[in-house]
Amino acid sequence: MLPVLIDIGANLAHDSFDRDREEVIGRAVQAGVAAMIVTGSTIADSERALALCRGFPGRLRATAGVHPHHAAGFPDADAPRLAALLADPMTVAAGECGLDYFRNFSPPAEQRRAFATQLRLASERMLPLFLHQRDAHADLVAMLREHPQLAARAVLHCFTDGPREAEDCLALGLSLGITGWICDERRGQALRDAVPRIPDDRLMLETDAPYLLPRTLQPKPPHRRNEPMYLPEVLRETARCRGQEPEDVAARTTANACRFFGVTLDSDSNLLI
Repeated sequence: MLPVLIDIGANLAHDSFDRDREEVIGRAVQAGVAAMIVTGSTIADSERALALCRGFPGRLRATAGVHPHHAAGFPDADAPRLAALLADPMTVAAGECGLDYFRNFSPPAEQRRAFATQLRLASERMLPLFLHQRDAHADLVAMLREHPQLAARAVLHCFTDGPREAEDCLALGLSLGITGWICDERRGQALRDAVPRIPDDRLMLETDAPYLLPRTLQPKPPHRRNEPMYLPEVLRETARCRGQEPEDVAARTTANACRFFGVTLDSDSNLLI
């Protein structure tokens, strides 16, 4: 029997899924991925994610937010539009929000402004946070320290750093989302060193599809598009690094996701409306 999994971060509104989105969801369910949290990264993208959830209410829920890449295109005047999306019953977290200084597609000051706005909106709606961080660890931690109650209800999605950064995040109360980065023998060693230090109740799994196709997949697919159906590969590598059985990690991470996002699976592994 396949373990029941929840993919806490899948960009299913991405245009790479336009031709076969329903089949992608079906393949995920067949692989044991009972539910998927669809990531919103702009206001328009969040609207698409919510529309998708309404078409698959037994499988999908969404986040609503503005990724730091798009911070400069998120003026303060648009905050009410985002607030309305956060009020949708299909929205289970605020984000994807945070800081990304890797390419600075938006200036760092604009990123911090947009992040501060989303911290405020999440607090007003009492929603958990779905966070993004790349090359901005110190600033993200500093901003979250100003909001300890929010930090205690936040997951840093697609965590790719090492033990020191993990300890900083865990000290704030964050949960950590692990992707196929852990399956990358070229770039993933720091993450593999950090993963055993994550407490059982702060660990979640995700694909970040269509990105980060696990490099350990055998046989390798003939394409580079990641799908939620490959989440069991992330599970296997995470369990191996932690010295735990995959079935145990699956049960814990699924329970963590249900608790964190406030969702429930019925006896047939469907999301309860």
